Amino acid sequence: MLRIQRRGPVRTLVLQRPARRNALDAPLVDALTAALTDAEHDPATRAVLVTGAGPSFCAGADLQHLLALADAGASPVPFLRTVSDLTRRIERSPLPVVAALHGHAVAGGLEIALACDAVVAETGTLIGDGHIRNHLVPGAGSAVRMRRKLGDSLGRWLGLSGELLPAERFLPTGWLHAVVDTGRGAEEGLRVAEALAAAAGPAQAAFKAVLAELDDEPSVEAGLRVELEEFARHWATHDVPAELRRFLTRRAAG
Repeated sequence: MLRIQRRGPVRTLVLQRPARRNALDAPLVDALTAALTDAEHDPATRAVLVTGAGPSFCAGADLQHLLALADAGASPVPFLRTVSDLTRRIERSPLPVVAALHGHAVAGGLEIALACDAVVAETGTLIGDGHIRNHLVPGAGSAVRMRRKLGDSLGRWLGLSGELLPAERFLPTGWLHAVVDTGRGAEEGLRVAEALAAAAGPAQAAFKAVLAELDDEPSVEAGLRVELEEFARHWATHDVPAELRRFLTRRAAG
């Protein structure tokens, strides 16, 4: 589910659901949240790196998990609130958090990356929001952060088209710290995390807190509430589970 590694002052959190392209379900989100809390309380940890095992960084929320909730008559909104809360925790953590992307970073995977302090990607990594491809709207921050982090035009395009773009297209935005050769993402992510760890301390934590406060104008919390409320309205008024089942059937058919 989640593998935790330590190298010097850097704690690496490895998403460990490779057969599901590290799609987010409740246990994985809970494990990530707990691991971040543990890292923050460990004086020896001065930076966090988030990576993914297998072919992708993270393909977003596990659609099977969303369908299981729907079949049980439950709304997915409480689960998505935990994902939204996780992205906010990353953003407001006193520790610098780095994401190393490869394969795919889509929907919830992109939302996690958007909350991090630095992001590296392997060449050809496909990055995008992708929610509307599955008749969904975002619920964990992409509507709030994409335009701020990537620019209004690109953020709107990704949200409204659902298109996935290769990592190289994001370099001009300044969001990606680096694009590296295939297989070198985790190595480069660790190098970036170690550079941030070398500067860690009360001043760095205070600076990060200031940046989070400045980003709250207008309030990120208000934006996250609006986004999640729209997800809930959309889910309640459209047969989203039927669309998800059709998508999964097409994917299983190859």
